[in-house]
Amino acid sequence: MITTKTNMLPKIENLIKELDPDSITSERKIVLQPLVDFIKEKTTNDQEIRINFICTHNSRRSHLSQVWAQTMANYYGIKNVYCYSGGTEATALFPMVAETLKNQGFQIQKLSDTSNPVYAIKFSENEHPVIGFSKSYEDSFNPTSQFAAVMTCSQADGGCPFIAGAEKRVPITFEDPKAFDNTPQQAEKYAERSIQIATELFYIFSQIK
Repeated sequence: MITTKTNMLPKIENLIKELDPDSITSERKIVLQPLVDFIKEKTTNDQEIRINFICTHNSRRSHLSQVWAQTMANYYGIKNVYCYSGGTEATALFPMVAETLKNQGFQIQKLSDTSNPVYAIKFSENEHPVIGFSKSYEDSFNPTSQFAAVMTCSQADGGCPFIAGAEKRVPITFEDPKAFDNTPQQAEKYAERSIQIATELFYIFSQIK
């Protein structure tokens, strides 16, 4: 079901308006199409849309994907979209991911200060925040059936030949910004990866009519 758009936090709304979906190559759009098809089918049938973004450690790319997917679903007014993330093992949401999202306009609240902290990540004043923390894709926090498993890294895609309960498996892999940790380019590369993910999810949800 598609309804009116959610009011985004101002900085996020401005960022979204500057995204360039025309920069996505035709080859990449073929990679994105299976997720478009999954969302379209669920929307047409007025069913809940559950998407679990999976990466090895659930620390960087899967979280950026989860947050931006939930943001774009609300931006386009597509209801009953529930986005999750998980890993083949749990570690922690990498602090630079939270810092990157904060710099791009999200309101970040750290709810616990442990080795695997829990964050509330808000894209709108009135919508429920995304709850971010590292977990296994099989964690009880995540859905157990009727979801799309989106594999955001090739290691998780290759290492998990079977995702229990997944209705559809979609490999949409991204380069790991971890390669730039502890370098002068770290902040720039995390922001760049976040914008790429935002752009592609903007495109995906823009295809839902």
